[in-house]
Amino acid sequence: MAQQPTTIEHKAYARVGLLGNPSDVYYGRTISFSLGNFCAIVQLQPSDDLVIKPHPKHDLVQFSSLDHLVNRLQSEGYYGGVRLLMAICRVFYKHCKENQIDLHSGNFTLSYDTNIPRQTGLSGSSAIVTAALNCLLDFYKVRHLIKVEVRPKLVLNAEKELGIVAGLQDRVAQVYGGLVYMDFSKENMDKLGHGIYTPMDISLLPPLHLIYAENPSDSGKVHSTVQQRWLNGDKFIISSMAEVADIALEGRTAILDKDYAKLAGLMNRNFDLRRSMFGDDVIGALNIEMVEVARRVGAASKFTGSGGAVVVYCPEGPSQVKLLEDACQKAGFVIQPVQVIPSLLNEDDLKTLS
Repeated sequence: MAQQPTTIEHKAYARVGLLGNPSDVYYGRTISFSLGNFCAIVQLQPSDDLVIKPHPKHDLVQFSSLDHLVNRLQSEGYYGGVRLLMAICRVFYKHCKENQIDLHSGNFTLSYDTNIPRQTGLSGSSAIVTAALNCLLDFYKVRHLIKVEVRPKLVLNAEKELGIVAGLQDRVAQVYGGLVYMDFSKENMDKLGHGIYTPMDISLLPPLHLIYAENPSDSGKVHSTVQQRWLNGDKFIISSMAEVADIALEGRTAILDKDYAKLAGLMNRNFDLRRSMFGDDVIGALNIEMVEVARRVGAASKFTGSGGAVVVYCPEGPSQVKLLEDACQKAGFVIQPVQVIPSLLNEDDLKTLS
């Protein structure tokens, strides 16, 4: 009997920017980790034709009424994951062609699912793209030919094709998994085309919590001018961004030394710097309230990304966590203990590392 073609499946997890967070755009440094609480799953099955399957919920094109369609667009926007899968297929193909990597002529069907909450700054889009890239690497058996350091750039390029404004940090965390320290210094970016990424032991982290709003209506709708000011040489923005990058450097030492009091101070300082640069109108009242709800019980807190969710550390332990849970319930926020996923790289991947 002929062997049944096997399904390839990969998961990519949401990510949390723990410290730093002016990404490669500002030649910064950052520490991020992959968050096991939420993930995107992509499945690839060999098939006669190449098929990208719409998701029954996220790529809805059939509605019960005009009312249903309009409400749906207001809550979810126009975009599902089909365009993300198409974009990574194109970027992957182009990369292989430019680098003389031969691809066999077999076809496949790609499908996806995700439970990463929307508009929470947990990198839901790039998780779908990262999982799909992993499926393509295995289907074409080219994992050993595309270096791990290059893969976050491929994910980013797929999103850039769709006009998604993003940086490398999230994609590095999702490609590597685990806890990663990243240095995007101008020298590295110019010379290598990517940063220097150093995996760290996840057991060094203290217990952390995640706070997010289930219906994030106010995720800071005002357009930020920070990047333009940075490009224009604004001294305040440049010095603040340098300080945020230094926070990641100090944070790395604090984590290695298990100096969690220092870590708490750095998390708070990180958010305060962001707030002073971006301003409250850009950050949004709901986002500020998520940070403040933690601070009112004496916990340290900052955004996981650019807003929508907050990572929290309670230095006083379980009694403080209980206070925080009660405060979140009252404010209408969801709170969960953070699950950190260890590194996702396998032996083939590790062989490609510089």
